Amino acid sequence: MFSSTTKDKKAPSTALTQGNGADKEGGQTTVVAKGTVIEGKFACSDNVRLDGSVHGEVTVDKRLVLGEGSYVQGNIHARDAAVRGKVKGDVFISEVLHLMETAEIEGNISARSMIVEEGARYNGSCKIGGSATPTKN
Repeated sequence: MFSSTTKDKKAPSTALTQGNGADKEGGQTTVVAKGTVIEGKFACSDNVRLDGSVHGEVTVDKRLVLGEGSYVQGNIHARDAAVRGKVKGDVFISEVLHLMETAEIEGNISARSMIVEEGARYNGSCKIGGSATPTKN
């Protein structure tokens, strides 16, 4: 009686980009809300949705999503990343980096592959392809 034949079929990356639920591998997403400020290193073994600010190094074992209005001052290390916010530091992505239209990066980028939407900006050197394994200090 109240059933529907259409189902919400979001791609895993879309769901994670919006900060919902688990990823396709079954991992959970840690959400850092808008208005939250973290001083120092931030590390997580699962996915991260960051809408606040981090002043320090960010290390994420899986996928990192920087929401519009987010800010990171420090280097970033992650497997995959989708960026809508601002980064002042170097970015090391072992798989795919997606710079969305509102992304701003001031620093060097190293990634296996990169997608850049119209409007995204970065200032620094960019190394794409080959071995883009994040190098941690």
